[in-house]
Amino acid sequence: MTAVLRSLSARVLIALLIGLGIGAVVQGSDMVISPGVVSGIEAVGGLWLNTLQMTVIPLVFSLVVVGIAAASDAAATGRLAARAVALFVGLVAAAAALTLLVIPLVLALWPVAPQAAQALITGAGGASTEGLAAAAEGGGFAQWLKSLAPANPVRAAAENAVLPLVLFAAFFGFAATRLPADQRALIVNVFEAVAQIMIIIVRWVLLAAPIGVFALALVLGLRSGFGSAPALIHYIVLVSGACIVTVLASYPLAVLSGRVSLARFARALVPVQAVAFSTQSSLGTLPVMVERAQDFLGIPERVAGLVLPLAVAIFRITSPVANLSVALFIAHVFGLEPSFGQMAAAGLVALAVSIGTVGLPGQVSFFTSMAPICLALGVPLELLPLLLAVEVIPDIFRTLGNVSADMAVTVVLDDSEPEEAATGAA
Repeated sequence: MTAVLRSLSARVLIALLIGLGIGAVVQGSDMVISPGVVSGIEAVGGLWLNTLQMTVIPLVFSLVVVGIAAASDAAATGRLAARAVALFVGLVAAAAALTLLVIPLVLALWPVAPQAAQALITGAGGASTEGLAAAAEGGGFAQWLKSLAPANPVRAAAENAVLPLVLFAAFFGFAATRLPADQRALIVNVFEAVAQIMIIIVRWVLLAAPIGVFALALVLGLRSGFGSAPALIHYIVLVSGACIVTVLASYPLAVLSGRVSLARFARALVPVQAVAFSTQSSLGTLPVMVERAQDFLGIPERVAGLVLPLAVAIFRITSPVANLSVALFIAHVFGLEPSFGQMAAAGLVALAVSIGTVGLPGQVSFFTSMAPICLALGVPLELLPLLLAVEVIPDIFRTLGNVSADMAVTVVLDDSEPEEAATGAA
């Protein structure tokens, strides 16, 4: 029990259950709670959420700059690394595009019950969707295309115009790679330091996560009882299912593109997935991945030793899959239909943050990834703390998807490497 309580995810989940339970019991009794007391409790949760949000813009900008520099350095180390980076980017882009196509269809066929959705909205403070719906209409494709280049990056940051800011950060990062080595190192070090400072602040704020989530869950229970529980369960199943599909897709990728037998690849993955399930850390699973790749799959050390650490560093395929699923779920709960421009913006932002947030702790990366994607999609952020409380379950499948894809791309890259080596030797 003591070990469980040491886990922040466990404490946050317990806070959610206790707050929701107390609120639901009070709501179902004859006890009268003053509106002022409810507003005060809600303000505590709102203060915690706002404190998290204040780190999003500087953190995302810094992570994109540093992530591009890291990917550029990796691609410059050799043909195998360059091919690996190209494969990573292609797979992540394909995963994001498929998620944007499939998840809305899944939600159309399996919608959240209206009563549960309304209960969740009411518990989150009844955020108004009028302005969001108007934003979803946008100004058409031409207006969206024009908005990609921020005339004033500072104003874009102040207005939470995330996609223009991310594109500016991408240009900034690529331009930084063209500087002399000493100047490039200076710029990257500065933004890496800014990112680390923001991460430290987020970690401080997350120490109070049980209090913030308890306050929000208590208000949720007071306003809607247990009516929101089906919506939270729906969320867990949707996001976990999307990640499970990513796990399953790794098998045909390895078999068809890497030309390894299904049985052999599956046996190689079993201990890797077991460690990933227990640790929920791709980095913590890296030693097992390297051992299974070399000893069981027969992948040369020069391939496994380069591709797997590189994959753990800059490749996280479940990031756009799960994060876009979360954002689309929130849009569905609020009854919003994002425009093409907003969907494209969310996809591009998801690609950018998937590189920048690799290696961050789960709770940190959840807010770092989700806030800018939600802003790009035009959906409110009020539900994120409640979803964070139950994210401990989908996070397991996020890690399983990542390590399974890491092993699959290593097999694929190894299959093409000997031919290239032979050609070069000839």
